[in-house]
Amino acid sequence: MTETYLMWVNGQERSGQAELIPVEDPATGEIFAQCHASSPEDVDETIQLAQKVFQSGIWSKASPHARADVLEAAAALLAKEVPNLIPLEVRQTGRAVREMRAQVPSLVRWFKYYAALLRTEERAVLPTVGKLHNWVDRVPLGVVAQITPFNHPLLIAVKKLAPALAAGNCVVAKPSELTPLTTLALGKLLKEAGLPDGVFNVLPGYGASTGKALVQHPLIRKVDVTGGTVAGRAIGSIAGGNLARYTAELGGKAPLVVFAAADIDVAVNGITFGSFMASGQTCIASTRIIVENAVLGQVLEKLKAKIDSIARRMGSPNNPESMMGPLISAKQLQNVTTLVDEAVESGNATALTGGKKMSGQSQLDGTDFTKGYFFEPTVLVSSQGGNDSILRTRIWREEAFGPVIAVVGFDTEDQAITLANDSEFGLGASVWTKDLAQGFRVSERIDAGIVWVNTHHRNDPSSPWGGAKSASGIGSENGVDALREYTTMKSTIVNYASARSRWRRKTGLGIRAGDPCGMVDMLYEL
Repeated sequence: MTETYLMWVNGQERSGQAELIPVEDPATGEIFAQCHASSPEDVDETIQLAQKVFQSGIWSKASPHARADVLEAAAALLAKEVPNLIPLEVRQTGRAVREMRAQVPSLVRWFKYYAALLRTEERAVLPTVGKLHNWVDRVPLGVVAQITPFNHPLLIAVKKLAPALAAGNCVVAKPSELTPLTTLALGKLLKEAGLPDGVFNVLPGYGASTGKALVQHPLIRKVDVTGGTVAGRAIGSIAGGNLARYTAELGGKAPLVVFAAADIDVAVNGITFGSFMASGQTCIASTRIIVENAVLGQVLEKLKAKIDSIARRMGSPNNPESMMGPLISAKQLQNVTTLVDEAVESGNATALTGGKKMSGQSQLDGTDFTKGYFFEPTVLVSSQGGNDSILRTRIWREEAFGPVIAVVGFDTEDQAITLANDSEFGLGASVWTKDLAQGFRVSERIDAGIVWVNTHHRNDPSSPWGGAKSASGIGSENGVDALREYTTMKSTIVNYASARSRWRRKTGLGIRAGDPCGMVDMLYEL
């Protein structure tokens, strides 16, 4: 029997006017829940309600300390709710429970971080000419839209939500139709934390209807989206038509560069972690592995052994011993299969290991792989005699969003950097070497918004997270800048001159460089 989930609007659950969305378990193909989808009418009504709440000032004009109190309460409640959120996140995403046990508890840091910023951020007082005080406040934008993807539903929702709420905005969130359930769970949690009704709203639905109605609404003052590059550009054009602020974290094709000076065992572990976490369904998955030829054979040998071990230990995502879960959907499985088959059948690539949908039963726990969307962890290399033939494949260029990596060799540092930058994407990258000077040199020349040295996919609330090339998005998440991007500047200028000083200005005796036209004289009457 499937459970039915409702929209979260104005502090309560509500039925939607559109069709029900089926929510599928990617490991079994079972529809285990359904969710009310939001119609364009639902979207308009929710935004209108949120606008009234914003204008009331109950949250937008609350003191920074009052908002910080709510965020800290939300962090405490989220920590308590972790045991309930993890199984739900595992079931709707297919992510291995071992990954979710590490990720979900870490989310409290975002609420705590932005609460701390509220308590410590100082207001600027600018230097002025004359007896004037000019200070700058950062005030909230209004009602903002947040669109989140299927791969990290709760993580990305919290990453966006914490700075938006800290700034004093009202939020209307649209989670992926594939994974809406944990975002909906945030509604009740935040209400219990003290967030006023209508400040946070969740509207599940499909992009072509719910999403479009949301981002094109004239009352939306900012759109913040994480998703694919094609969708991000389309959403950006709509947001731009309303002159709304826009932040987008889009596609990636992250290079991972291994130098001969690296600790090879550590680097191989880094490749495995960076490439196959979330079954490769992350925007900064290290899918292009660039290895110095002097150690290429050694890296491939160790990497194959490591990946074969992962494949043997795959099973139910609920099994704590399972190393990797399925892809999110039949559509995603087909996308990955097509790119791999095309690369191999073209003669430009060979599968060193993996390369196809998994079938049969798990060696770990007997899970029937044929029912879910499991794809083997895969390493592709250039075909024999093809030198760097893999560079001619689509899978070297395009984001597969699956557990597939392409490996290529290099001889010089310059070659490594050229290969790393050989992409329209520029979100994340990593460099592996024990030569610290080399690590600095190479990281400076790689064109990416995030470069890790001797690690990969590390994320912290204080660390900016955004792309360096347009295909990877615009703006960034995390850090002080994310909070500021949810605000606009308000400049207040106060004249504290005495009445006599004002008279001198009126008669022209006190004109200063700051008022060269004498315009202030015209404003003063004795």
